[in-house]
Amino acid sequence: MTAPPIEDLLRELAPQVLGTLIRRHGRFEECEDAVQEALLAAAVQWPAEGVPDNPRGWLVTVASRRLIDQIRSEHARRERETATAAAETAPEDVPDTDDTLVLLFLCCHPTLTPASQTALTLRAVGGLTTAEIARAFLVPEATMAARISRAKQRIKAAGSSFGPSDGSGPNGSGPDDFGPDGFGLPEGPEREERLRVVLHVLYLIFNEGYTASSGSELHRADLAHEAIRLTRMVHAQLPGDGEVTGLLALMLLTHARRTARTTATGDLVPLDEQDRTRWDREMIDEGLELVKASLAGPALGPYQLQAAIAATHAAAATAAETDWRQIHALYLILGRIAPNPMVTLNRAIALAEIEGPAAGLDLLSTLDGDERMAGHHRLLSVRAHLLEKTGDTAGAYEHYRRAAKATASIAEQRYLESRAGRLRT
Repeated sequence: MTAPPIEDLLRELAPQVLGTLIRRHGRFEECEDAVQEALLAAAVQWPAEGVPDNPRGWLVTVASRRLIDQIRSEHARRERETATAAAETAPEDVPDTDDTLVLLFLCCHPTLTPASQTALTLRAVGGLTTAEIARAFLVPEATMAARISRAKQRIKAAGSSFGPSDGSGPNGSGPDDFGPDGFGLPEGPEREERLRVVLHVLYLIFNEGYTASSGSELHRADLAHEAIRLTRMVHAQLPGDGEVTGLLALMLLTHARRTARTTATGDLVPLDEQDRTRWDREMIDEGLELVKASLAGPALGPYQLQAAIAATHAAAATAAETDWRQIHALYLILGRIAPNPMVTLNRAIALAEIEGPAAGLDLLSTLDGDERMAGHHRLLSVRAHLLEKTGDTAGAYEHYRRAAKATASIAEQRYLESRAGRLRT
């Protein structure tokens, strides 16, 4: 196996090195700055001098030295400086533990908003620059920098605790106080709750990459790839977790369709009109195997069920061969364990394929009183599609037009307007 390019190696090692420094020193922001300086030094030196035998140890040592210099320059308390200096370690003493998952748990701290969790995860674990994250979410760099900074401060103010705040820790903030000798994963129900947050953040990152919520591009491949990469990291450390496996499978099976989702000019191609020979078969095969593994466990979660739905679509050679009854049954189960208006909406699509568009429209009508769906472009566009199938062209035209105005995605807007235009002529 050939060695990965230096850029890929540094991206892989960055969260591991950051996790090691935080485990030792417990200073998130200062550790992150030190790691960035070490990565920059490696990017300059390694191409000329060669990659060291222990690249992670090299980065940890350099970052530790940078951190010590930083603390000294800031006139840190003598006790902290002495403890930090004493902790300086030679490359061969660097532990083999990979703290990437622990770092993910920290970035998805429950005191943060979902937007802050996503930004901090991409920054600290994904290795994206603030400018790259800002561009991905179409906000000014200064806005994103302030969001990330606030997230770090909020974690610091919360004591960065991974355990319950029962006052039993050395600082009265819990037994797993985030800092030296206390950097680890929570246990029991707390761990499961935190893991759900981590998976939700990765899911949000992927969704924004697969179908951008705004802007001229339908998808942002860099975000989707990053979500898959990070989820692979979690799966490597928790291979027996059905929901982790299900989420990775869902991402792969969905992302496999990416190249067929748009025309050469960037126009949206709906699922039933896509050229399935353009789907990534290798990615689909991996996803199908992961779905089988995820469903072998004793319990089912929402990501496993969504992956099973994606697998049913992927298994159909043509749109006409899609097993809609199985998809409808899976949405019924999903609706019971994780009720959500989007689940109902997608079940209506499946029901319309089985019993006809009128049945789908009847089910959609149950969402009319849901404030979360009021004026939502997805509800409007699905209703337009089903109205078109019933022959109500006037109603379909009106709903397509309203859906086009409701979406912030230019690619979706063009598609919906074109559908309305065909009904108008």
